[in-house]
Amino acid sequence: MNNKKLPEVWQRGPVAGVPTLLQPVAHALLQANEEIIDLMNGFKDELLYEQPAGLASPAFHLQHLTGVLDRLFTYAHGEMLNDEQLTYLSQEGKLAQIPYTATDLASAFSTQVDKAIVQLRNTDEAMLADFRGVGRAQIPSTVIGLLVHAAEHTMRHTGQLLVTVKILQANL
Repeated sequence: MNNKKLPEVWQRGPVAGVPTLLQPVAHALLQANEEIIDLMNGFKDELLYEQPAGLASPAFHLQHLTGVLDRLFTYAHGEMLNDEQLTYLSQEGKLAQIPYTATDLASAFSTQVDKAIVQLRNTDEAMLADFRGVGRAQIPSTVIGLLVHAAEHTMRHTGQLLVTVKILQANL
């Protein structure tokens, strides 16, 4: 068995089918996905809603990562959020009637990353500077602005999740 660690995603070359200007977005999302899958592998489900030192729980980060990626890519596509997305937003970090597992939440994020990569592949570089309004207030942005923000926001929460998980595991 080869346990040699792969280079980071950006060091593996272009992501097939993704326009050149969107490669950094794809690399960041795929890197976050790999790190989260690895981090949550074997994570104890009973720790998902713990908030060490008042930090956001791992469940919140995992749900938020999935939800914000969905929402930002929806806006980038030129659409408003639907009722399902708004309900999901209101439930991020809350204990579900049937509690999630770490595997469920990591898998949901992975599925959302897969959808995002498909959307990136279908994004015309000629429209990257096109206006996109965000939310009911139609806060001004652009297609590329939303996609880049989705990538950086994903990496920010991936880092916060990593720290929170390490703290929780150190306290076992």
